[in-house]
Amino acid sequence: GCAGRGVITSINFLEENGAYDDVDYVSYDVLGDVVCGGFAMPIREGKAQEIYIVMSGEMMALYAANNIAKGILKYAHSGGVRLGGLICNERQTDRELDLAEA
Repeated sequence: GCAGRGVITSINFLEENGAYDDVDYVSYDVLGDVVCGGFAMPIREGKAQEIYIVMSGEMMALYAANNIAKGILKYAHSGGVRLGGLICNERQTDRELDLAEA
């Protein structure tokens, strides 16, 4: 199945039980392997306002980050979300920072 349905179900459960009362921000660690559009469900349903993508400078991580950024752009106007930035969690591989900054 698609992880996106589980993400939105979890967010709805937390909302219903007051987990977001009196907080300034919430951070989620979601799957970066974009095999379906499910990761976009929270964006489409207005559950996100600003998204930061944590990635490494390795090619597959950059590929996934690029796909996620495209998805954010697609729903930016309808969902009121924006890409806040990219965070490079370096693994100290050759030219990693150069690739991440490109």
